[in-house]
Amino acid sequence: MNNIPSTQQQVTSNDTYNYLLFLPDGLRPTGSDVYDGLRLRNKTQQPLLPTILYLHGSGERGSNLDNVKKHGVAQIVEKQPDFPFIVISPQCPRGADWNVERLNYLLDQVISSYPVDPDRVYLTGLSMGGYGTWHLAAAQPQRFAAIAPICGGGNPEVAHQFKNLPVWVFHGAKDRMVALSESEIMVSALKAHNGNVKFTVYPEAEHDSWTQTYNNPELYEWFLQHRR
Repeated sequence: MNNIPSTQQQVTSNDTYNYLLFLPDGLRPTGSDVYDGLRLRNKTQQPLLPTILYLHGSGERGSNLDNVKKHGVAQIVEKQPDFPFIVISPQCPRGADWNVERLNYLLDQVISSYPVDPDRVYLTGLSMGGYGTWHLAAAQPQRFAAIAPICGGGNPEVAHQFKNLPVWVFHGAKDRMVALSESEIMVSALKAHNGNVKFTVYPEAEHDSWTQTYNNPELYEWFLQHRR
């Protein structure tokens, strides 16, 4: 039985999504302490930190936040307590898709509660979360410093709305769940508007193009090269 304590705190919300909260070493509560974000922001000189909003795929939907730790950044931080970002990993209810308004409200809550640097907020997600990443970036491009959608897709008609936002797209060439063309369409649309876009295709990868992406330190270095 694994008795190693989680690096992430479970936060419930009646107004938006329940989510996992990861705080870097030095900010995490110990024992039975509860993190009081507003108190920390108001009463200490804690510097503002870069923050990742991570959107999971369809298989992690539901009401058990532990499921969100199966993949992606929420999995990475369980193994890396010194991960240098605050990480917010919301959980989408079963049968639902990511909702832009609820995610936007979640961001408002997070920025007001934790020492988030609003100029260094990064958005990423896989599969259903990749679609959510494209849609949220199109709706609220001004909120993010950079985004990294993985094996998702979006609406190319609105690509002009975030043409100035740094985007790094990832997809597996042999993906049979979400066709590579879904990412290709968005990349082409951004390039047509002289967008700031990078595109990585893994020649042998199927749907799981996220494991090697999130295990690659270059992604996080790339995030940190960008400010809003």
